[in-house]
Amino acid sequence: MRLRDKVALITGVASGMGRQAALTFSREGAHIVGYDVSEAAGAETEAIVRDAGGEMLFVRGDVSVERDVAAVVQRGVERYGRLDILYNNAGIGPPADGLATELSVEVFEHVMRVNVTGTFLCSKHAIPHLVRAGGGSVINVASIAGLVGGEVLPATAYGTSKAAVIGLTKRLAVQFAPDKVRVNAVCPGPIDTPILDPYFEDPEVKQRFFQRMPIGRIGVPDDVVNLCLYLASDESSFVTGSVIVIDGGITAR
Repeated sequence: MRLRDKVALITGVASGMGRQAALTFSREGAHIVGYDVSEAAGAETEAIVRDAGGEMLFVRGDVSVERDVAAVVQRGVERYGRLDILYNNAGIGPPADGLATELSVEVFEHVMRVNVTGTFLCSKHAIPHLVRAGGGSVINVASIAGLVGGEVLPATAYGTSKAAVIGLTKRLAVQFAPDKVRVNAVCPGPIDTPILDPYFEDPEVKQRFFQRMPIGRIGVPDDVVNLCLYLASDESSFVTGSVIVIDGGITAR
């Protein structure tokens, strides 16, 4: 098992990549501390992991609220005694996020609070425990939207937030490398998760996504989670401060 006896805090475990990460990491021997704002769906993920023979503690909370973040980290450490992995997966991309000239301040700030402030707060409270454990891995889910301007969707706030996550990743990687804490960002392209469902209701938008995929398909959660499994494991001990694109060739095009 690649993560035997490690403890992983995974945010956004209620669905999509977060749920798949909880399942995959637990199968590889990790104890999971799952965190999500959706209590019912998060508890469902916990049940799925346990039914599969894994070990998981789910705690409901909002990644953009510091007291919630501090509480889930504390509960995880109390349950399992340590933290080795932080997987900052929680994020939003609401349909109301559009052209900069038409975007409300409220939507912009909400996206930034969840995607950027949430990643910062989880890192702030979890990294000291990774340091106490003798080192560990932080995985931040960014996006190719943080690297390129994009054509299919304007998504001004989302793209800006993911660019900020990439910048934060590099800062944290340098700051905590002496403590043997590795910090990396993954930049997925379109992945078949609930965040895309509202957009794919429009057949034209869905077709435009597919037309831009050199590999001929959009991604699935396992595509990203398997990369993150490598980053979480000791196999990636020389990898930190990296921004890894996993997009089916979109940015190469």
